[in-house]
Amino acid sequence: MAGQSISIKEAQQKVDEWINTHGVRYFNELTNMAMLTEEVGEVARIISRTYGEQSFKKNEKDNKLSDELADVLFVIICLANQTGIDLTKALKKNMEKKTKRDSKRHKENKKLKTGK
Repeated sequence: MAGQSISIKEAQQKVDEWINTHGVRYFNELTNMAMLTEEVGEVARIISRTYGEQSFKKNEKDNKLSDELADVLFVIICLANQTGIDLTKALKKNMEKKTKRDSKRHKENKKLKTGK
């Protein structure tokens, strides 16, 4: 997979193959939700230290945002797979909803134009 594109559908298949080959089974949904929360917290830690006012601790220097975002995506895919959600269809539907709802809203938002 390194260096090549992968569709959302392929990602869902690859995660399922990985779980069935290297894992015993999917963790239950509640465990995966807790894991997702943990992974999002790791993303927040890197963002706050890279772009915010906090500094990295000595043992945190090697943490990579790309790796943590991939961890978040992996758990999201696990949750989708185990609950029968086709993420390609779900994302398309969500984008249509956002486009219909927000097609003018952001362009007319004075706060976005002024940055305040």
